[in-house]
Amino acid sequence: MTWPGIAEWPDLPVRAVLGEIGHALDTHGSAVLVAPPGTGKTTLVPLALAGLGPREGAAVGPRNKTAVGPRNKTAVEPRNKTAVGPRNKTAVEPRKVVVAEPRRIAARAAAARMAALLGEQVGGTVGYSVRGDRKVSARTRIEVVTSGLLVRRLQNDPELSDTSVVVLDECHERQLDADLLLALLLDARAGLRDDLRILAMSATVAADRLATLLGDAAVVTAEAPLHPVEVVHRPPGRGERIEAGVARCVRSALSAHDGDILAFLPGVAEIDRVACLLDGIDADVVALHGRLPGRQQDLALTPGPRRRVVLATAVAESSLTVPGVRVVVDSGLARVPRVDHRRGLPGLATVRVSRAVAEQRSGRAGREAPGVAYRCWSRAEGASLPAYPEPEIRTAELSRLALELACWSTPDGAGLVWLDSPPEGALAAGRNVLSTLGAVDESGRPTERGRRMASVGLHPRLARALLDGAREVGALAAAEVVALLDAGSARTDLDAELTRLRRADDAVARRWHREVTRLAALVDDDADGPPDPAAVVALAFPERLARRRHGASPVYLMASGTAVEVPRGSGLGDSEWLAVAEATREPGRAHGVVRLAAVADERLATRAGAALVNESDEIAWIDGDVVARRVRRLGAVTLSEQPLASPDPSAVRAAVSEGLRKIGLRLLPWPQAATRLRERLTFLNRSLGEPWPPVSDTELLSRIDDWLGPELASVRRRADFAGIDTATALRRLLPWPQASRFDELAPDRLQVPSGSSVRVDYSGAEPVLAVKLQETFGWRTTPRIADGAVPVVLHLLSPAGRPAAVTSDLESFWQHGYPAVRAELRGRYPKHPWPPAPLTATPSKGTKRR
Repeated sequence: MTWPGIAEWPDLPVRAVLGEIGHALDTHGSAVLVAPPGTGKTTLVPLALAGLGPREGAAVGPRNKTAVGPRNKTAVEPRNKTAVGPRNKTAVEPRKVVVAEPRRIAARAAAARMAALLGEQVGGTVGYSVRGDRKVSARTRIEVVTSGLLVRRLQNDPELSDTSVVVLDECHERQLDADLLLALLLDARAGLRDDLRILAMSATVAADRLATLLGDAAVVTAEAPLHPVEVVHRPPGRGERIEAGVARCVRSALSAHDGDILAFLPGVAEIDRVACLLDGIDADVVALHGRLPGRQQDLALTPGPRRRVVLATAVAESSLTVPGVRVVVDSGLARVPRVDHRRGLPGLATVRVSRAVAEQRSGRAGREAPGVAYRCWSRAEGASLPAYPEPEIRTAELSRLALELACWSTPDGAGLVWLDSPPEGALAAGRNVLSTLGAVDESGRPTERGRRMASVGLHPRLARALLDGAREVGALAAAEVVALLDAGSARTDLDAELTRLRRADDAVARRWHREVTRLAALVDDDADGPPDPAAVVALAFPERLARRRHGASPVYLMASGTAVEVPRGSGLGDSEWLAVAEATREPGRAHGVVRLAAVADERLATRAGAALVNESDEIAWIDGDVVARRVRRLGAVTLSEQPLASPDPSAVRAAVSEGLRKIGLRLLPWPQAATRLRERLTFLNRSLGEPWPPVSDTELLSRIDDWLGPELASVRRRADFAGIDTATALRRLLPWPQASRFDELAPDRLQVPSGSSVRVDYSGAEPVLAVKLQETFGWRTTPRIADGAVPVVLHLLSPAGRPAAVTSDLESFWQHGYPAVRAELRGRYPKHPWPPAPLTATPSKGTKRR
């Protein structure tokens, strides 16, 4: 068959390296092409690889097998060997070039551009396949697909038996599906298709890691002699929103420069607000983002009859060509996936762009002529921007990735070669979601339902809602809710939004209707129940079933344990139960905020969240009492409870112990006997160590059962602690057989020369004996305790009971300290005896006149 060629190709920079690309692929089987936007890589390279280019562009036919080097013996075999039958040796050699784009809008635009160069309609020699839209035929030599769709195709046919070359476009964007696709392609090529060629194309120069990953692939660079672009920094004014700053720059550019204007904004909401601010300008304002219908996207990519201002999200950064642009206005912001794995509230976050992205955006102004780029930030702020965007695999919610890995028979991704491996925590969280949805078994292998969910091409949650929802509420009703959940909604009340979409005829509603039709066709309709949007939401997010906390409170507790609040005026505040589809957590708020939900009831909640329902006997210390009850819960949400008449005594004691640990030892009575016993034990532990136990609060609370266990058997409430004999309980900690010497090693009292028995004070760092000086006459040596290891500190008191001297060396005191003390005390207490020779004097307890 003779394929059409191109009489004249556009004179674009990539033409100069087409031969080098073909040689690299023929020789090594892989290559990396570094080519900035505007070089023609997305359209001219696939045409050349399919043999449709002019003579100067090397046409790459089927791989010359004699050129293939020895097989890498250490290569990892593909995981799902069971899915691949014996290779048909008589099969026709692969001949299709497949181009993988990260976005649907880019895939459609690339196919349209290539078909136009061939003078054909899309669906002939060049076709495309994206979710919900496919234009290919038996004649198709080049097929442009999204990365996610090619992952699904690879799962079904790991050999890609009809494909000779896979072109991975825009690798620098580090989109999650693209990273996964690369890992799976390398695995399949290592084990099944050593003749499969892979060309990775990137708009940035960070190609070394990519080349290494592809097996030391050749790096081919296409220089882009772009026109000069003047960069102007115009940060927003004080208190000015970014939308106002962008609109101000657009108006300034319209009056100062020629050509169309391309403005980059983080999301659809910002695009709508800027469009309102530009109302009345002498130019057509056109939006460009992924949620638009294809016809409106094409409008933004087609020159208009008059000057245009194109307000775009990140979809216009690289692979798309917006003709006529001479001015770029860059907000400096992008919306990227983020997820709070601990709380389970995924969403999008607005972040500063990287320097690489800022350069790509500015470069759009110089594709066709000299241009100007307005940057809505200061020059100083630009120095703090990250060099490259954060790979999505590091920040996104990974349950969809986890399902694809399970279907590839490598649930943890081990053995695959990654640009960046998926984070262990995020991947584990994704596998937990799959387990909750019944998509994988205990070993992590996909269930039959899991494989069906993966084939639908939706996020696993939405796939489960569609498949199971069709059986419960009907295919159409399930598809309506899933299409809305997938697209998102500006309203909080899901039921109200569904009603609006069914009646409306705007672009959003038409796109929703088309997606509903597509989804409904994927499932069987054998429902036996009435349509119920909340049931479908609950199937997707069972852990987000939520019950009002109390009374008329706007705060609900989700089954996951997260508290969320319903915004005022949402129309949902009167319901006791909600099926929450979207919730976000904002800085400074005590609770999450419900963004999209449907009214539910307990019957629906317990049916849809059956896997989360459990009943258990709970015995716990709550608010100063032991509470014993049988509780039925949906996750963290209490459904019902009733008291237990005869709770397990051991469980009661454990609850009391836990209450004591939380509140502390102050709940217990501490009479003097118990306090002194504890002080004496502390002294022995400090002085002698083992086997004398530590008795600090921390230690005693950690060993409650060892010393306080029997006493706790009778405790049911806080007041019961008052009857506990803590002194008797503490004695259980005395070590055996050393306990018999306890009073000897740490005596409660010591006898002094006067015959008095004086109590030793162990409350401080050292043992102290406070005794009147006159009672110690004749006491020659300092008493020592703890087997003589520790001298007792003597506080020698005046007749009035005040310390006259402190010593732990009596012999030295009598010789050197006593004379001065005697002189002072004789003056104060002249009626008391103060003998000059205290060692031979008679000690006395009371007052004796001289």
